[in-house]
Amino acid sequence: MKFKFVFALFPLTLLGTPLYAQIDQSLCLQCLKAAQDELKKCLDEAISHESKTSCAERKEARSKACEDGECKIERAAQSGNKSEGLPVKK
Repeated sequence: MKFKFVFALFPLTLLGTPLYAQIDQSLCLQCLKAAQDELKKCLDEAISHESKTSCAERKEARSKACEDGECKIERAAQSGNKSEGLPVKK
């Protein structure tokens, strides 16, 4: 009986792995989309050329943070190298 139960759960574990990668990918895309949305909102409220430049700089900083965070973890998970995406303690 236990053998049948374990055998039945095995395919579910195989299906769970791609789902985990999709969740990571969506986190990366969500972060980048949020940065883009913030840029649009900031540009709508911007009055001067300097404030528009500031909006663009903030968007670039936010996008870089996404790339260094969620997107880096996603790429590491896709390549199968989990240690690449994990933060290192100093």
